[in-house]
Amino acid sequence: MRSSPLPRMSRRGRVTVGVLLGVFVLFTLLGWGVNAWTDWLWFDEVDYTAVFTGVLVTKLALFGAVGAGVALVVGGNLWLAYRLRPLLRPHSAEQATLERYRILIAPRIRTWLLLVAVLVGLFAGLSAQGRWGQWMLFRNGGDFGVKDPEFGVDIGFYVFQLPFWRYLLGLGFTAVVLSVIGALAVHYIFGGVRLQGVGDRMTNAARAHLTSLVAVFVLLKAVAYVLDRRAMLLEYNESAKLYGAGYADINALLPAKEILAYISIVVAIAIIVFSNAVMRNLVWPGISLALLGISAVAIGGIYPWAVQTFEVKPSAKDKEAPYIERSIAATRNAFGLTEAKSSPYAANNLVPPASLATDTSVVPNTRLLDPQLVSETYTQLQQVRNFYDFGPKLDIDRYTVEGRTQDYVVGVREINYAELTSQQNNWINRHTVFTHGYGLVGAPANQVVCGGQPYFVSGYLGEKAQEACSAPTEQIQAQQPRIYYGERMRDSDYAIVGQTGDRNVEFDRPTGSGGDQSSGNGVNYTYDGKGGVAIGSFPRKLLYAIKEQESNFLLSEAVNENSKLLYVRNPRDRVEKVAPFLTLDGDPYPAVIDGRIQWIVDGYTTAATYPYAEQVNLQAETADELTNKGTFQLARENVNYIRNSVKATVDAYDGTVKLYQFDDKDPVLRAWNKAFGGDLVQPRSAIPAELMAHLRYPADLFKLQRNLLAKFHVTDPGAFYNGDDFWQVPNVPDAPDTGQKQPPYYLYTQFPGQEGPRFQLTSAVTPIGRQNLAALISGSYVDGQPRLEMLELPDQTRISGPVQVHQQMTNNGAIRQQLSQLNADGKAQVQYGNLLSLPFADGMLYVEPVYVKSNQQNAYPLLQKVLLSYGDGGSYVVLANSLADGIKQLVEQGKQAAAGTPPAANPPLPAAGGNQPPALTGELAAAAAQVQAAIAEVKAAQSSGDFERYGKALKALDDAVNRFQALSKNATAPAPTGSSAAPPPSPGPSAGGTPTPSG
Repeated sequence: MRSSPLPRMSRRGRVTVGVLLGVFVLFTLLGWGVNAWTDWLWFDEVDYTAVFTGVLVTKLALFGAVGAGVALVVGGNLWLAYRLRPLLRPHSAEQATLERYRILIAPRIRTWLLLVAVLVGLFAGLSAQGRWGQWMLFRNGGDFGVKDPEFGVDIGFYVFQLPFWRYLLGLGFTAVVLSVIGALAVHYIFGGVRLQGVGDRMTNAARAHLTSLVAVFVLLKAVAYVLDRRAMLLEYNESAKLYGAGYADINALLPAKEILAYISIVVAIAIIVFSNAVMRNLVWPGISLALLGISAVAIGGIYPWAVQTFEVKPSAKDKEAPYIERSIAATRNAFGLTEAKSSPYAANNLVPPASLATDTSVVPNTRLLDPQLVSETYTQLQQVRNFYDFGPKLDIDRYTVEGRTQDYVVGVREINYAELTSQQNNWINRHTVFTHGYGLVGAPANQVVCGGQPYFVSGYLGEKAQEACSAPTEQIQAQQPRIYYGERMRDSDYAIVGQTGDRNVEFDRPTGSGGDQSSGNGVNYTYDGKGGVAIGSFPRKLLYAIKEQESNFLLSEAVNENSKLLYVRNPRDRVEKVAPFLTLDGDPYPAVIDGRIQWIVDGYTTAATYPYAEQVNLQAETADELTNKGTFQLARENVNYIRNSVKATVDAYDGTVKLYQFDDKDPVLRAWNKAFGGDLVQPRSAIPAELMAHLRYPADLFKLQRNLLAKFHVTDPGAFYNGDDFWQVPNVPDAPDTGQKQPPYYLYTQFPGQEGPRFQLTSAVTPIGRQNLAALISGSYVDGQPRLEMLELPDQTRISGPVQVHQQMTNNGAIRQQLSQLNADGKAQVQYGNLLSLPFADGMLYVEPVYVKSNQQNAYPLLQKVLLSYGDGGSYVVLANSLADGIKQLVEQGKQAAAGTPPAANPPLPAAGGNQPPALTGELAAAAAQVQAAIAEVKAAQSSGDFERYGKALKALDDAVNRFQALSKNATAPAPTGSSAAPPPSPGPSAGGTPTPSG
């Protein structure tokens, strides 16, 4: 019985479908066209149209070439399968069922095949355009000048060539598989392949066609084995716990891949010959494919497993040693660790030296302001209006003021659109009135006044009157202080600027500070910078009305012939848009350069195919306490090569973006620069001297290098395999249970071995599984070149790490009592600033500022005390009113120790006014001696690892301290700091040797 044909769609149905498809295509193309046009206008504004055209042309070329290629292969095989259909088909129920489909397809076979090919090509092209970066590197990449240790091939092949070859191979597999599936379906529908009936199940033509496709697939597998041999140098070696081919890979899997490549070629030939010329069936081709599968399992799986299990595993340390050495060398080179300088630091001085009081390099420059904590203080004291904001974290930079260079805590007074009131937040106000912030606010990082406030030296709104809590004149001056581009800006925070009639409408700053024109609420202003896209014409208004889905672009009088639109206003987003090939640091920072506020953004070039190098995840390795609290979280990108190749600047007023080459030896940046015409990035010689003076070691790169140095400072393969000397980054000292890592901190200081004070990024590390200090790692620039340094402490050091030191300082009986008093019976919060680890005089000085924040509304943290410790972290500890006072107390404790009088876990310390207690005599001296003996026993028990002895020693120390404190209360000596007596008044802590203005 002949099957009836499928019902046809009515004319009305076809028209409806056509209209719906047309509307869909129209709106899709309209949206794409609007985005492309506005992107072009934006790139034209910032003068980087070469990036826009380069990326767009490359995407379109890949879309067209790959889409057409895959469509041609798949569509051609479908057409060939149709042309090879048998003219006569045996009668069967199966063929009767398929006849209805043949009736539907055959009259419009070209249309159906073209539709399938176009759909396949469309998806292939869409996936290919995402590979524009790989293609650009493939075309423009060069040599690294370094060869891999196994094949002697330049690293450039792995970074620039291999990723795109592997993509093309995957594309070939996809096209062949789709061709096999499609051809098999066509052959089946038109009778070339049958499941029922008499005779052969497959015609000769169908067999030749399908077996040829299978043979091509096997040949592609041979190519895959060849590429896999190179890619083995990128894979994880489970035996050595490192990346790169190990002993079993090189001696078993590598030759196995070569053998399998030859077998694949033989199998491909056998499939074609035996299935079409000799046997004319699928038996031998099937046997050949089965043998290939068995060979892949036996040669490529079982044999390497046997070598790994019976030869490598029993003596892995020796077998893997050469390959561990390869991985160490490659990792250190790929991440810029080869130049890291390691110096031993004895750290054998446990007594505060007298030179602390006379030092001019470390102590006077000790930073007391924590950029995270004082952000609230800046906001409350310098906010001026509710819609101004400094963000959750400020930045550290250095300036030379009146001939003295030191670090400053700086922030910019930005617009925070989230803080606009409901009345302020209408479209006119949000986009045409409140358009910008005003001024960079800075304060010396080592100085506080007026009860713990920062000593502001910049960021004034107009003329500044003499005040006790800030400098009388602005010391860091910006000739153009307005902030139209900043970190607080989001995608929806566009601004429409330009003259509107004869009036200034943009709110500039509060009234009374001088300026252009006064109004009831403040001084107004009209933007006259070169930034922004002109939107005065009707087509531009319509264009952006569609883009922003906002009719006010067409209806509002605020948009006139002089209007300009500022968008993409976040400096990090601007740099990312003009340099999409860069990975950007998560902490841009502002600086006053040549009188203008510039945002400085560090840009990294990365790769993920450097042979034998350790592969890390950028997001995981750079996360710490500050992530998403003032620093941007990096994307989840796996890399095994990175360079800080670009320093980018964004002008806070007009949005000008400039890219400067910082690492002029990076081959990846050379390839990108060549891909975009050769002049996208300015040469290193073009970096202005004043900008160079404000460049700093980037935080995310430092965190990545620090984490890798925790393992890869070990260069001996045997020691690396054992892992006994690995380090770890400590948790946040005042909140170790959160599991968040202690962020590195910027300091202007001098470490042992350095010629003078430097602005450097510093981090402490501890031995893995322990809490004592292992090393200090610092990153800085010397003569414009990066310098990575390590101060390594002895393995058996008694110096405590940050977490231990914080616990020892805050658990001290006398100090704990004073900290409780700061809490004011639960009416305030005690907050701890950066715990700084400062090597000094063969010992370690720890400094931790203590802030107090009232629970009252709009309260802000004030610096009230400074915790200091020297030596092992527990013997010499003070809580002082100022850094200078704390140094004085530590020095006095050192003198007492030299004279044989122990500090006794902070027993009566010198008073803040400098009066010293009388010498200890009688029972008090005996109690002090017991405390000293108890401390010695605690240290001995701790070193022995005997926990029972350690517990008893701690109990004895607690009893001795309690007895000493009880006797101290009955003594006639003056009340020490730490007792219930109130300390003398002080304007707040400040660094020793730094003048402290007072009211």
